Amino acid sequence: MIPLSVLDLSFVTSDSTPAQALHDTLALARHVDGLGYRRYWLAEHHALPNVASPAPEIMIGQIAAATTHLRVGSGGIMLPNHAPLMVAERFRVLEALFPGRIDLGIGRAPGTDGVTARALRRREAPSGNGGDDFLDRLQELLFWDQGFPEGHPFGEIQASPAGVSLPPLHLLGSSDYSAQLAAQIGAGFAFAQHFAGMPPDGPMRAYRDLFRPTRLGTEPHAILAVAAICAATDAEAERLAASARLSTLRRERGEYRPLPSLQEALDYPHSPTERARIEQGRDKLHVGAPDTLRARLGALAESVGADELMIVTAIPDRSARHESYRLLAQGWGIAS
Repeated sequence: MIPLSVLDLSFVTSDSTPAQALHDTLALARHVDGLGYRRYWLAEHHALPNVASPAPEIMIGQIAAATTHLRVGSGGIMLPNHAPLMVAERFRVLEALFPGRIDLGIGRAPGTDGVTARALRRREAPSGNGGDDFLDRLQELLFWDQGFPEGHPFGEIQASPAGVSLPPLHLLGSSDYSAQLAAQIGAGFAFAQHFAGMPPDGPMRAYRDLFRPTRLGTEPHAILAVAAICAATDAEAERLAASARLSTLRRERGEYRPLPSLQEALDYPHSPTERARIEQGRDKLHVGAPDTLRARLGALAESVGADELMIVTAIPDRSARHESYRLLAQGWGIAS
């Protein structure tokens, strides 16, 4: 079976605080470190009451220091929010401290609403690109690692710490755009199936078909990020999934509330329309016992040509969330 990894958004639950969510992230990382998972990635989101993950580069250092086996990275750094030099230097520092264990995942979305995005950026992108300067920033980030062209005004600046390269680069996306761009520059690619508005088949296929070897990478590496909940039985997994499903319904209405408790979700009076929406969304939340998920996720990974699956699990109960990752690893055959 292909490797499994973890994507953690530091979920805030209805009975916890954002600060507790960060401590829960550290606890989960320690828990999965010995379970055979390959990577542990942290997301970047701002001004959202349901997640506590605005600074993945800080959490990466904390998690890498607290674990032994995991590669730790960003899923991802939202590049339009940051100066490329700052990203280059922060991830060089992480690579220097934890050589061979850091990943740099890059995204082009703001990870927040429009007003907060403007507060983060404090300057407008060039109007000639429709306000999107992601490609300019990505090119500059690569220049900080590979060297600027002769005559570039930044050419004499030395990114610190000197002598340390950027960690492996992955582009994140939920459409064809990032897939094609990752292929063109030779980077890894991670597709967010858990919230994408399109199936993963097309972007994953485009990434492989268009991949060109470069200094960034000689072979394509496609990660499929999926939402999954595992329990001892299919019925118990379905019960635990009630919180994630209610949270998704609220998010689709623009309500970014903390992850509801299981009892709140089970007691919620779903309308017929909401129940129909839950049924329509079952392909984006994979639920079941270990054998059920092994069969379902294995078939999905094979059908889209994924080299790796990255699992995000939204369960408000911390022990049940830990157990979900343990049972999935056991069923997958990676747990030692």
